[in-house]
Amino acid sequence: MHELGIVFHIVKTVEQVAKENQASRVGKVVLQIGEVSTIIPSYLEDCWNWKCSKSSLMDGCKLEIETIPAVTFCESCKETYGTVAYGKTCPYCGSGHTYLLQGNEHEIKEIEVS
Repeated sequence: MHELGIVFHIVKTVEQVAKENQASRVGKVVLQIGEVSTIIPSYLEDCWNWKCSKSSLMDGCKLEIETIPAVTFCESCKETYGTVAYGKTCPYCGSGHTYLLQGNEHEIKEIEVS
């Protein structure tokens, strides 16, 4: 379960940003997760709730998850397409000379503090 490690890293980053901005409480964090990132949102949320309950700064903090669609680029025909629907094979030209442009990342989009 790599979600726990991800949560530890995110909480540490959020706490640091909150302290730098002299916030007394973090109310919400918006996290963007790539569609093919292998992060399971329900596991992430369980880990999030547990970790936040251990921090006075983060206790009760809501986690909002937004999905970043997976998009692949074809080097042969220079087209982009939805990765989940077609995988590594380009639906336009049938080439396998493709690579993922986006959809494997995770990033903090927004931190709401008081």
